[in-house]
Amino acid sequence: MNYKLIALAVIALTFLFQTYMEWLEVKSADRPIPDNVKDIYDAEAYGKWLQYHKEKTRLSLIRHLVSYLFTFILIGGNVYALIINGLSLSGDYAAAIGVLAADMLLCLLYIVPFEYVDSMIIEQKYGFNRMTKKTFVIDQIKSVIINLILTGGLCCLFILIHKALGNWLLVVFSVVLFLFILLIAFLYPIFSKIFNKFEPLPEGELRERLCRLLEENNCTVKEIKVMDGSKRSSKANAYFSGFGKMKTIVLYDTLLEQMSADEIVAVFAHEMGHNKHKDTLKMQLMNIVNIVLMVLVAWALVSVSAIYPDFGFTGLNYGFAFLLLSAVCLAFLSPFVGLFSSTLSRRFEYQADRFAAENGYGPALISALKVLARNSFVCLTPHPLLVKLTYSHPTVSQRITALMEYKKE
Repeated sequence: MNYKLIALAVIALTFLFQTYMEWLEVKSADRPIPDNVKDIYDAEAYGKWLQYHKEKTRLSLIRHLVSYLFTFILIGGNVYALIINGLSLSGDYAAAIGVLAADMLLCLLYIVPFEYVDSMIIEQKYGFNRMTKKTFVIDQIKSVIINLILTGGLCCLFILIHKALGNWLLVVFSVVLFLFILLIAFLYPIFSKIFNKFEPLPEGELRERLCRLLEENNCTVKEIKVMDGSKRSSKANAYFSGFGKMKTIVLYDTLLEQMSADEIVAVFAHEMGHNKHKDTLKMQLMNIVNIVLMVLVAWALVSVSAIYPDFGFTGLNYGFAFLLLSAVCLAFLSPFVGLFSSTLSRRFEYQADRFAAENGYGPALISALKVLARNSFVCLTPHPLLVKLTYSHPTVSQRITALMEYKKE
C-alpha cells in the first residue's frame, strides 16, 4: 500500500471540496438581498461593499490555491524528511520538533504575504485596518513563537504518553487534551494581553446600565473591560472570557465608538445570554467528541510505522504524524465534524438573541446587528450551503427575522 498516494488523493479531494466552498463565497454576491436588511447599505455603500467582497474573495481563492499547492509539494516531495535528514536530527523529540518548526517556517513563506495583502492593503484600502507595519510584524513573530511552543509542547507530551502507556494513549491523552483546552480558555484573558491592552470600563451611565442588567439576571463577573481593538481594526465586537466568578466581559473600544448606549447594552445582553445558557461550557463539552476523534486518528497514525518510509523517513516521526493529522486527516474530516458544531453554534446565537429580546432589547439588538454588518462590510447574501456547513452564526437577515417573530409572540 502506497500511503503517500493515499495522502495526496485525500489532499486533492479536500482541495476540490474547499474550492467549491470558495466558489460559493464568490457567487454569494450575486444573490438577492433580503428585504429586512436592504437598508444596511445605500447604493454607494453597496457598490463599495461589492468591490470589497470581490477583492477579499479573490485573495482568499488565490491563497487557497497556493496553500494546497504548498501542501502538495511539501508532502509529495518528501521535503520534511529531506530537512530532518539534512540536519541529522535524531531522537523522537528532536526529529518531531524539527518537522513542526520546519513546517511553520516554510508556511510563513506564503502565509505572511497573504496576511499582509489582506490586512495592510485591502483592509487598509477600505478603512478597516489600523495596524502599523511594526505591529503587523510583531504580531506575526508572537504568533509563530506561541504556536511553536503550544504545538511542540503538545507533541512532546503525546510522545511521552505514547511511549509510557502505549494504547492507553487514547484515554489519557484525550483527557489531557480536554484539560489543556479548558486551561487555554481559562487563561485566554492573560494570553490576550500579549496582543492588546485592557482598561476598566469607565464609571458612568453605560457602566451602571450594564451592572444593573447583570444584577437583574443574577450574573456575576469579575470585571468589565474595554479592549483597544482599534489598534488593529475598526471592526467591533464583544465577548465573555473565563469561567465561573472569574468571567470577564470584554467590549471593543470600536463598539463604544460606533454604537448608541442602547445598542451597546443590547449586544451586552446577547453576550449575557450565552453566559446564562452556559453556551461556552456546552461547546467545550461537545469538543470531547472532536478530541476523541482527533486522538483516535493520531493513535492510528503512530501505530502504523509503514507509513513513514513512503515520505522519506526511516521510521516513525511524531512531528510528521501531527502534520498528517492536521493537513490531511482533519482537513478532510472537518466539514463533516463542523456540520454538527456549526448547527449547534447557530442555535446558541438564536437563543442569546432571544435572551436579549426578553430583557427588552430586541429592537436595539436589530439596530446593533445592522451597525455591525454595515461597519464590517458583512456579506448579506451568503449561499445557504455555505451557511449550513461553515457559519457559526446565522446570517444577519435570519437573526433579524427571528427577533421580529419573537416580537410578534
